[in-house]
Amino acid sequence: MSPLIEIHPEVQDALANNKPIVALESTIIAHGMPWPKNVATALAVEDMVRKNGATPATIAILDGKCYVGLTNQQIEYLGKAPGVWKVSLRDMPFVLSKQLNGATTVAATMRIASMAGIKIFVTGGIGGVHRGATSTMDISADLTEMGQTSVAVISAGVKSILDIELTLEYLETKGIPVVTIGQAEFPCFYSAKSGYPSPLRLDSPVEIAALLHAKWSLGLEGAVLIANPVPFGQEVDRAVMELHIQQALAAAAQQNIRGKELTPFLLQYIATHTAGESLETNIALILNNAKVGAGIAVAFANSLA
Repeated sequence: MSPLIEIHPEVQDALANNKPIVALESTIIAHGMPWPKNVATALAVEDMVRKNGATPATIAILDGKCYVGLTNQQIEYLGKAPGVWKVSLRDMPFVLSKQLNGATTVAATMRIASMAGIKIFVTGGIGGVHRGATSTMDISADLTEMGQTSVAVISAGVKSILDIELTLEYLETKGIPVVTIGQAEFPCFYSAKSGYPSPLRLDSPVEIAALLHAKWSLGLEGAVLIANPVPFGQEVDRAVMELHIQQALAAAAQQNIRGKELTPFLLQYIATHTAGESLETNIALILNNAKVGAGIAVAFANSLA
């Protein structure tokens, strides 16, 4: 193990004894939600993982090290500290070498989780192909990372601010299985349905664990995207959300906001203009993903026993 990776004792014990573990990202703490809901949500997500039989491992970069599993104090620090970097793969060497603090994106969290030996990762929604990417070439590193890192990603689909159709096409090109739980239609983060069919459907953690085992036991590298629709009654109507997304994109273009600053800006704009409704949906879906992800981690650990 690299000396740049620090594993929390609880996570180390779970790894040593082949117990189920769920990796969690930290951008939701530092960049995805306002204080104090960011910290409260992060702690609630960890609690949900534990209640459903797995060990949570929230991942972040602090003082020049990759931490796999955080203390409550470290989570609170990330939620309140100014200047925390949003760290994707390209940023990791710089942030580590300069001993800075960073919250890890999906791509960075996946890579660190894989280095530590963790196979199950829960997030809210993954990045993907941005709208207008045919001219901007704005494609999230999450997708390329999923093509090479063998970690299961449980999310509420891709963020609805993205081009969902092109993202699904890109995932197919990379050979990444896309499985939706319990329905034939692919979800789109705030809404349970996107209007696009899901490439695959499975209905239970045991079935999903069997798919993961089959893929990786054959030496087929790369992730599996497991799309978990937001719970019924907690979603935002897709047509209503699309109006807010269009307004947010127009505001971003007017202010010339691009790159890694774009997604936080869009999410914050939408939360403000939906009177917090999108934020509450975001919290509901990440908790639901944690519950389902823990169940998959338990089933996967049992399949290896």
